[in-house]
Amino acid sequence: MKLLEVNNLKKIYSSRFGGNQVQALSNVTFSVEKGEYLAIMGESGSGKTTLLNILASLDKPTSGEILLEGKNIVAIKESEITAFRRENLGFVFQDFNLLDTFSLKDNIFLPLVLSRKAYSEMEKRLKPIAGKLGIDQILEKFPYEVSGGQKQRAAVARALITDPQLILADEPTGALDSKSTDQLLKLFSDINNEGQTIVMVTHSTKAASHAGRVLFIKDGEVFHQLYRGSMTKEEMFERISNTLTVIATGGAANE
Repeated sequence: MKLLEVNNLKKIYSSRFGGNQVQALSNVTFSVEKGEYLAIMGESGSGKTTLLNILASLDKPTSGEILLEGKNIVAIKESEITAFRRENLGFVFQDFNLLDTFSLKDNIFLPLVLSRKAYSEMEKRLKPIAGKLGIDQILEKFPYEVSGGQKQRAAVARALITDPQLILADEPTGALDSKSTDQLLKLFSDINNEGQTIVMVTHSTKAASHAGRVLFIKDGEVFHQLYRGSMTKEEMFERISNTLTVIATGGAANE
């Protein structure tokens, strides 16, 4: 079942006086199945961050449509978009985006507070998530008191607590050490195995090798995609590396 459909997406940025135009995305079309784990890769300037921002409804395309369970999010009114994001999307960022003046618990609760959920409902939702992520003993600590890996797990908890249709992750391992990266990638795989749909933008071949499919963006277009199928993570890693080499050297991707 398709959860997300992206159809003929185009994004053109114009200079202040309209003299120069830059086409960031050109006719991007793909879909994401419910429960899928998709990684999006590409060189700097390829358009992948622009694509993520549009999927997150933080930016609007010049043309095209994005359907989330059949609803065109491009057409949502500006006055309703914040509530839509909060109710349907979960976000995990490279720099965690936690508020230092809030405890980890209060950071995790924030989207529910904004949705005016009862405190008893927030506590009920948090308990199983915090246990699963291994942060139940540090919820009263502040972000500056915990490690990068613990911050990112708190950020994942904040993304999960609204029970989102889709988690969007932007370079989630970018600020983590090797051990914390391994822990987070296992966590993402576990969450995905439980049915959570994840779309992750990453430069990391290692991170992408954990996904079920990798979509490669080049010059604002879908260049190639790889399906894991029966491949091991090591085999997927090698295939991704080879494709990135082809992109960097200007060759054509092999099927």
